[in-house]
Amino acid sequence: MKRLLLLLTFAFSATSSTWAQYPHPADERGYIVRVGDAVPDFQLACTDGSVYSKKSLIGKAYVLQFTASWCGVCRKEMPHLEEEVWKQFGGEQFVLLGVDLDEPADKVQAFAKQMGTTYPIAPDPEGELFYKIAGPKSGVTRNVVVDETGTIVFLTRLFEEAEFEAMKSVIEELVNR
Repeated sequence: MKRLLLLLTFAFSATSSTWAQYPHPADERGYIVRVGDAVPDFQLACTDGSVYSKKSLIGKAYVLQFTASWCGVCRKEMPHLEEEVWKQFGGEQFVLLGVDLDEPADKVQAFAKQMGTTYPIAPDPEGELFYKIAGPKSGVTRNVVVDETGTIVFLTRLFEEAEFEAMKSVIEELVNR
């Protein structure tokens, strides 16, 4: 009986700690965060030498753009992010941060150069930030829009025109507050 009780206690605590890592069960798009949640804590060292963190970005709106060099949909979306988001809104009130899933810094830097992006991009070793946002095996090509208080206000998945346009409207509203 003691053995069974010990086993059940261990199983329950393992399950609880696993759930404690994730704010919510993964939704149909793989997100474990929701609109209205605080963005998880992070620190990103970008290939241009800049460093961003949740704390350093308080007071600014920003997008965490999850990508990878091997992702075809990411490659399709990135020129639109560069031209329609970064060049239009980037500045004192808004930052677009590329977050490259689990690739070394030299590869991330070469990828950004190849794509012609000028917004900051950082490696995310072992998906440290990604897996605070999305569940395992849920795939990149996603954008997390965060307001100046650190609250998630919009989530995208893949690159769909209507959703991209809606995201741009949300960003414009945040920048013009």
